[in-house]
Amino acid sequence: MEDKIIIDDQRRKDIDELLERSVAEILPSKEAFKELLLSGKKIRFYIGTDATGSSLHLGHATNYIIFEKLRKLGHEAILLIGDFTARIGDPSDKSSARQQLSREDVKNNIKTWMKQLEPLINFNDEINPPVVKYNHDWLAKLNFEDLIGIASNFTVQRMLERDMFEKRLKEEKPIYVHEFFYPLMQGYDSVAMDVDMELCGNDQKFNALAGRTLQKKYNNKEKFVFITTLLVNPVTGEKMMSKSLGTGIFLDSSVNDMFGKIMSQADENIYQLFVDCTFVPMEEIKIIKSKLDKGEVNPRDLKVDLAYEIVKIYHGEEKAKEAKNYFISTFSKKEVPDEMPEIKPDAYDLISVLLQSGLANSKSEARRVVDQGGVKVNQEIIKDYNFIISPESVLQKGKISFIKVV
Repeated sequence: MEDKIIIDDQRRKDIDELLERSVAEILPSKEAFKELLLSGKKIRFYIGTDATGSSLHLGHATNYIIFEKLRKLGHEAILLIGDFTARIGDPSDKSSARQQLSREDVKNNIKTWMKQLEPLINFNDEINPPVVKYNHDWLAKLNFEDLIGIASNFTVQRMLERDMFEKRLKEEKPIYVHEFFYPLMQGYDSVAMDVDMELCGNDQKFNALAGRTLQKKYNNKEKFVFITTLLVNPVTGEKMMSKSLGTGIFLDSSVNDMFGKIMSQADENIYQLFVDCTFVPMEEIKIIKSKLDKGEVNPRDLKVDLAYEIVKIYHGEEKAKEAKNYFISTFSKKEVPDEMPEIKPDAYDLISVLLQSGLANSKSEARRVVDQGGVKVNQEIIKDYNFIISPESVLQKGKISFIKVV
């Protein structure tokens, strides 16, 4: 790959677009980072992930959309898998110590993640493919002397500045010593890969800044930290992608389930979802926002367009059209469609029917959607895994997925 990137008019436009959306903060400054991008210098950047679960949601996808845009600009993109750090457990935003995973757990989870990221990242690009790395390759080789050297760059006071640690101290909840190791190890990732920039969410700011400190210490290099926006309802302040609130929209969701959950989003979320989760140009999104603010368009119609754009990314244009037409012809007119697929299951308990009908791909997914209140039988929300469905009942998952049990 060439060391210099030619900055033509299209790349300037792409850089402006990149820095206009989904940016919460860039350290040390957005202006300095823009100057670096416009200089034509090829940078090495990364996004790190601890695969602590099997599914990604739209909130995660924002980071990978930016990752791919930077890669397409010609920069060296590294997708770092935290197969070592996941075994420590990231304490970010946690009121108690995170469960430690085995390396095998992480490997199993990452298989599903990579599949879910294929619509967003071109792993097979022949000119500038993304590089996948695993931090076990260097962190497992550190000895105790190395760890002391890394730790000497930080104070206990700085570690305790983390919100979740302060909160635990006030609540007299335990803080384990191994949790202090996490930002040290993640910080050392920047040193081992000698990167120019780290891309992360706001919950990773403390860890990314640790990497900035260590990169300056070990490699005498300035590291930029690109922090993306969090999907938050601007009225309630609640996270849009929350498992506990039952609002997570996962990338491995079925077509109709994904479409229906987007339609269920609050009207005030429309603008940010367009900005952070679609490829619609900002010029068009600004027009959408103006019409929305002035009341010149029905929010439901905008959500149909939004759902179409997002579903198109993960399931393709044809499936997105089918989901859009299905929604308009059925759910928008009545609660339950006149015609729907039928199933005669081997067993009539709720989980079995969800699996055999294809409304859930695994028992864990089936339980998750039940816990979130996303399953109805004859229009009644069911939260009992062992609920027995009577023949001739209508099973509904989400807003627009229906099965008749016979």
